[in-house]
Amino acid sequence: MAPKLGIVAGSGDFPLRLAHACRSTGREPFVLALEGQADPIDFAGFATATVRIGAAGRALDLLRRSRVSELTFAGNVSRPPLHSIHPDRRASVFLGKLALRSLGDDGLLRAVARELEAEGFRIISPASILQDATSPVGPCGEYLPDREACADIARGIEVAAALGRADAGQAVVVQQGVVLAIEAAEGTDALIGRAGAIQREGGGGVLVKMAKPQQDRRLDPPVIGPTTVRNVASAGLRGIAVESGGVLVLDRKLVVEEADAAGLFLVGVESARET
Repeated sequence: MAPKLGIVAGSGDFPLRLAHACRSTGREPFVLALEGQADPIDFAGFATATVRIGAAGRALDLLRRSRVSELTFAGNVSRPPLHSIHPDRRASVFLGKLALRSLGDDGLLRAVARELEAEGFRIISPASILQDATSPVGPCGEYLPDREACADIARGIEVAAALGRADAGQAVVVQQGVVLAIEAAEGTDALIGRAGAIQREGGGGVLVKMAKPQQDRRLDPPVIGPTTVRNVASAGLRGIAVESGGVLVLDRKLVVEEADAAGLFLVGVESARET
């Protein structure tokens, strides 16, 4: 029998999709919903508990009582200011190990993963649960990028790699060789909206989303889904490029159908370190 999986859930529909995908394999997950990030009501029908971010001891106790041995992370998590965390004793020990180090999202997640592994949990990638969730290299739908869009994609791959190395974001929008916007803490949907508002005349911009070059692929995987396609279409962009094997495509069949219906291209590309 497969080991019990715990899903540490942030916001968005990714955690719920992952829970359903896990169940479809005959494996019932336990969802640990982060307070203020995930709504436990969304997980009705699944074994679920809510925990605040600073309550590490309670989180570990809940996972052990639920007989969880494997853990995965899904959803967006807005990092709270330190003064609002109110850490319990276990969280205080963890924060003490970090001392005064300034960590970006990737570095902090790595540190959290190391602590959980030290507690005996095995961290796995959501991609190991989802079926057919990544894009192959090349076009995924009916439309293809033209020469100008291909140049924008190449530029976007370079910029996204630099952005990722700085642990600052995973996506960028490029139009006619100009970087319109880069992803920061607000996330991809807000990036798309900002970029759409400042586009030039002519061929629309391209959303390029990549995994960070140094990223532990088990943690915080970049994701697109149907909502991403709708936002890109609404913003007047003309296509999406995602890293093949590095970006998860939720409900891939629907994503391709919606991209085709909106006249958008969707392509899988290789990362900067492979090109």
